[in-house]
Amino acid sequence: MDTMTAIIRSTPGGLGDKIRYFQREMPLVNPTESAQQPNREKKRRRLEDALTLEFNNLIRSTPQVVASGISTTGREAYDEKMLANYVPLYVMLPLDAVTADNAVGNRDVLEKQLKELKAAGVDGVMADVWWGIVESKGPKQYDWSGYRSLFQLVQDFGLKLQAIMSFHQCGGNVGDAVYIPIPQWVRDIGKSNPDIFYTNCRGTRNPEYLSLGVDNQPLFHGRTAVEIYRDYMKSFRETMSDFLDNGLILDIEVGMGPAGELRYPSYPETQGWEFPGIGEFQCYDKYLEADFKAAARSAGHPEWELPDDAGKYNDKPDATGFFRSNGTYLTDKGKFFLTWYSNKLLAHGDQILEEANKAFLGCKLVLAIKVSGIHWWYKAPNHAAELTAGYYNLDDRDGYRPIARMLSRHHAIFNFTCLEMRNSEQSANAKSGPQELVQQALSGGWRENIEVAGENALPRYDSYAYDQILLNARPNGVNKEGPPKLRMYGVTYLRLSVDLLQNANFNLFKIFVKKMHADQDFCPDPEKYNHHIVPLPPSKPKIPIEDLLEATKPIKPFPWDKATDMSVNDGGRIFNFISRVYPISEMAMAWESGFYI
Repeated sequence: MDTMTAIIRSTPGGLGDKIRYFQREMPLVNPTESAQQPNREKKRRRLEDALTLEFNNLIRSTPQVVASGISTTGREAYDEKMLANYVPLYVMLPLDAVTADNAVGNRDVLEKQLKELKAAGVDGVMADVWWGIVESKGPKQYDWSGYRSLFQLVQDFGLKLQAIMSFHQCGGNVGDAVYIPIPQWVRDIGKSNPDIFYTNCRGTRNPEYLSLGVDNQPLFHGRTAVEIYRDYMKSFRETMSDFLDNGLILDIEVGMGPAGELRYPSYPETQGWEFPGIGEFQCYDKYLEADFKAAARSAGHPEWELPDDAGKYNDKPDATGFFRSNGTYLTDKGKFFLTWYSNKLLAHGDQILEEANKAFLGCKLVLAIKVSGIHWWYKAPNHAAELTAGYYNLDDRDGYRPIARMLSRHHAIFNFTCLEMRNSEQSANAKSGPQELVQQALSGGWRENIEVAGENALPRYDSYAYDQILLNARPNGVNKEGPPKLRMYGVTYLRLSVDLLQNANFNLFKIFVKKMHADQDFCPDPEKYNHHIVPLPPSKPKIPIEDLLEATKPIKPFPWDKATDMSVNDGGRIFNFISRVYPISEMAMAWESGFYI
């Protein structure tokens, strides 16, 4: 028998903190098999030699935590000063964690997955609470049974919960593999009055979310859209009061549009959009059209109409009259339209958050909304894809800080996507700038003195993506003497799946969790890392639109370091070395033979 040292766990010390390892017996290939497969034995020995060399180098190069800075609570060990750098990590549950028939989906599998997440040290999970499931039977006929079962399951595994008030359709957006429409009784109203849905210039309707044009129209059995959202959230609070009172639910993210994001559905795959198309404006239902005409008349321009020169979903900016160089977007008419279009989105978010604040007033939780990371055409002067989505963001106009300022009156968190993306990963013809976009958006939130959080936009399992998320989570690195200069409130990883839990992927993910926690053990008490969750106070007085628009003045974003100082490669260099040298099939053989990272 041959003996191999395998790493099985990293806790505070070298490799982040101290390393425990054990001796695992691994039988050599028998002589007959060796004669038939000499290459396999050579590869096995090369793998062992490479791992041993890399491991020894890693031990020599990794600093140790000073023992005097460590405190211990039960089985957890913390460096009190480093704990101030801790960023909690949540994992999104599958879209069908509760299925369309209002039951926990594949409970046995989910239990095993939650157990794995808990063992990996994640802080909690995020779950969509689908309007299309809960209120499917009719107006105010709520059935929360599937979600009560799901929440109890999450609580049983000692995880915290972020709950999304998902007023949108599941299906039709990037990454959607499940179809859960909005309630049938609402869609039935749409059959006779299709203008309740967002509409493009050619009259194509989008049924995944109600148009903000009907926010205050009593079209739904006597209720407005905002009243529907209000009643839903009130019922959630009443039904889930025990989970709210015992601290399971720390975060309510309020859905504001397609994919739950505060935006217009400008780039729907169901209507043929493909990356990096500029998308289309979605304001041609009769309610928004009438609103625009009234605004134009008030401005002294009754002749102005909604744009008819902004192109189609998959156009490039220069192919349109609106976005081309010296195009309509730079004229007085274009600026007026874009201001109206983006202001309607701000007002939509502001009104619904006010109702959310009333619904959850006094609960020990935070409110949040999600803003989409539309990174393509960010480096074009016109920022076309952002503009069609409702983010009036140009090189000389900040489209994100006004959102942050609006959130400040509701004590709400600005949750941004595409944290994992790098410019170098995008095609040059898309003129993408995800790194600068994230830097601008997060800086805007911090400038407005609110908390910011984030997500990855697409599933990733590699060290490059994890390191980019870590950089954005702490743009100037950790502070070994206390709180860092900048720190995100939390990060939610998209999403729990079989692929994530695949052995090699999950081993690297566990290192990522540790690095998010600044090399500290999982901490069950948010107070210890300065998350002081208090009863939700009332919203502040409404902010005049003039004051919101004052935040469009560009301010230089905070500086970002070039790379994270908490790279997963600090604890995952062996993994990454092997993955570069050996094909996946040979890595699988290595895991089965006794390597655990």
